[in-house]
Amino acid sequence: MAVEEAVTQRAARPAGHRGWWPLDLALWTAASLFALWAALRLSGWEALFRWVQLVSFTPYVAAVAPLPALAALLLRRWGAGAVAAVAALALAAAVLPRALPEDAPAGGPRTLRVLSANLLEGRAGQRALVDLVRAEHADVLTLQEATPDAADRLEAAGLLDLLPHRAGGLIRGGTRGSAIYARFPVRELPPIDIGGFGQARAMIAVPGGAEVEVTSAHPCAPYREALHACWRDGLRALPGAGGEGTLRVLAGDFNSTLDHAELRAVIARGYRDAADAVGEGLRATWPYDGRPVPGVALDRVLADERMAVTAFRVHELPRTDHRAVFAELRLP
Repeated sequence: MAVEEAVTQRAARPAGHRGWWPLDLALWTAASLFALWAALRLSGWEALFRWVQLVSFTPYVAAVAPLPALAALLLRRWGAGAVAAVAALALAAAVLPRALPEDAPAGGPRTLRVLSANLLEGRAGQRALVDLVRAEHADVLTLQEATPDAADRLEAAGLLDLLPHRAGGLIRGGTRGSAIYARFPVRELPPIDIGGFGQARAMIAVPGGAEVEVTSAHPCAPYREALHACWRDGLRALPGAGGEGTLRVLAGDFNSTLDHAELRAVIARGYRDAADAVGEGLRATWPYDGRPVPGVALDRVLADERMAVTAFRVHELPRTDHRAVFAELRLP
């Protein structure tokens, strides 16, 4: 009788029983993978270009990270549950603040309304873009992948009636072109040109005496290993802001998300991310051409930390895989 009771008790005990080892293995594997992802994301390690691509999808990983933790804790696998819970909390701490507005300086009476669009090798709908410039009352338009033909069609559609000044020295074919159009006088600055990916720069004379340096950001896209260093160098070449110097704005397709340490390093040099500042940091901007890839936020406006961000919006444009981004900034 005692032997039968012992066998019954052992059969009823899930933890430690040999028949449950596949479940234990699955829970520990899931917990370990999420913990590894969280550790790599928090460490800022980006030595492998495949990880540079994967880390963009951290918000999706963070969304499902609590599942193995809950499963392990419900099944009383305390060790696996603890590891998975710590990983889920770490990922949540990295991602959730993007959905919350942050405190910002009040700013002064002058505003700068910035719009940015990637034209997909000049193919984006030019009339739709001019209509968007008009609707948003944009003061500055930064363009990536700006080709000569696209510039001609934009100007024929009335862009110069709205933004008569331009820095167009880097308008060229393919993905390499870059340009800045503005409502106010422009002084073109030496561009950033690394790996053939142009990043136009201009000083804009805002009424009231302020000058704002604007960069149309577009570092290399790290879609293959040979472009990993070009992507990194293109981000590192972007100018810093803050302090007592020139007011600066970076607007464009950064080919980076807030989960990239290289982009966070750019922001740490005196900027605030406009989408993040108003709680819209999880709004995806790419891809929008039908490919089965989860959307990520590659396009953004980085405002000098001395500026206040009063609005941020995302707009679809025809015939491009990127969404246009708009930010209203209040100058100090």
